[in-house]
Parts: sequence; structure tokens; C-alpha cells
Amino acid sequence: MNPTDTPPPQPPETCPVLGSPLAITDYEKAAALAVAWAGARDGAHAIAAANTHVVTLARHDGTFKEALGQFDLLLPDGMPLVWCMNRFSGAGMKDRVYGPTFMLRVLEASEAKFSHFLLGGSEELLEALQKTLSEKFPVIRVSGAYSPPFGQWPADEDDRIIARIAESGAEFVWVGLGCPKQELWIARNKSKLPPGVYSAVGAAFAFHAGRVSQAPKWVQDRGLEWLYRLLAEPRRLWKRYLVYNSLFVFYLVKDFLGKSKV
Repeated sequence: MNPTDTPPPQPPETCPVLGSPLAITDYEKAAALAVAWAGARDGAHAIAAANTHVVTLARHDGTFKEALGQFDLLLPDGMPLVWCMNRFSGAGMKDRVYGPTFMLRVLEASEAKFSHFLLGGSEELLEALQKTLSEKFPVIRVSGAYSPPFGQWPADEDDRIIARIAESGAEFVWVGLGCPKQELWIARNKSKLPPGVYSAVGAAFAFHAGRVSQAPKWVQDRGLEWLYRLLAEPRRLWKRYLVYNSLFVFYLVKDFLGKSKV
């Protein structure tokens, strides 16, 4: 390495919450690491924005936990996770690393250097998203976008998507298929994916395209975004938030009591 070159940033330390190793990091450091991985082109790097639903599902479902183990970076996407990390491990974090905001930070840091591929959502949503992103980041390069079929995919769909990504030459692939489908897809195909950074960002596409409203900042800071979204989309999200939030508290108390007996 040239002596004047800046060494690549190292992956951050982690703190386990319900067994998932969450990164002790912030937006700046996480975005810098993602950009470094994109520039290195040394393989497929997987990033997940892990909220309470993600870590609870990983604790509850062994198959999903195994999939999450394929990821190189798990971002603490919810304030309750940050509170747990600070309380039980002294992480000293001041804010979460929210998936939609992380996406914008990476786009800002890489818009003139790298190209991006958008995977997920309807064709209409992807068109609206690209329009919004091009207005916000005038020199952004979106080299590909694909709306996969809804429901059960054909047997060759994974190979078709991978071929599209390879043809695009994108260094960043943003995957908005929803949890757990997006994490399972990345994990299942990681060994076959072209070099680049693959980020599972959930509802970020709908937020940035203006199709779904985000909770106000004060609501997010108090860890109540789940309630805001539940009230906005009760039929779609009731199970995720009511069932998995309850399981999150149950597992958290169980782990705390287990430690207190040691």
C-alpha cells in the first residue's frame, strides 16, 4: 500500500442484543465503511438495518438467525436497541443508525463515485424513487432498478436478478423487499452475488419516494416510531409490532434475569 493511502476503516465493535451482534457505530462511520467496501470490490458485503423486529425474529427463528449471520454489518436501527446497548454494555451511543437515513448518507458520500441498483417495490414506486433521488442528488448514478414479481417467485428469479445486477456494474445494491424476505434473499445468494455492498433497508424506498410518511423526529427519538406506523397501517403491521414487540420484551427480560443469576 502506498504510504500516503488512507487505510480502510475497520468494522466496528459489536454489542449483542437478543444474540444479534449490533454495530457500535454512527452514520458517518457506517457510511465510510460501506464506501470503503464498495471501492475495494473484494466481494459481496451485506448490511442490514436491524430494528427490534429483526433481532426478535432472529432470536425466535433459527433459519432467520442463520441468515442474519451472513451479514457483515448489523446497524442498530431502533432507539430501544440503542438503549439496550448503552444500558447493558456501556456502548455510549447517542443515536440509532436508521436504515432510510443511512441510505441517504451513503448516497451523499458516494453519488459521484459509485453507481447504485434498486431492487424491490413496484415499477411505479421505483420510478418515483429515482425521480426523488435524482432531484436530491443531481449527479447520482442509478445504473439499474428492478421490480421483482409479487408473491412466489419463479425458480430462476434469483439468477435473473443477479444477472441484472452484474450487467449494471453497480457498487451499491439497495434491497427493499421487506423483512424477512430481503435478508433471506441476500443471505441465500451472497456467495453468488457480484462484488458490491448489499443493504437491506426495508421501507426506505417507500419513505424516500413519498409513498409512506415517516414519523416526526421527536416520535422517532422517543422510540415510538412503531406506534406511528402501526396507527398508519394497522392491518399490515399489527402482527409485526404487537406480537414481535411483546416477544422482544419477553426475551429481553429473560436474558436479564438469566444474567442476574450468574
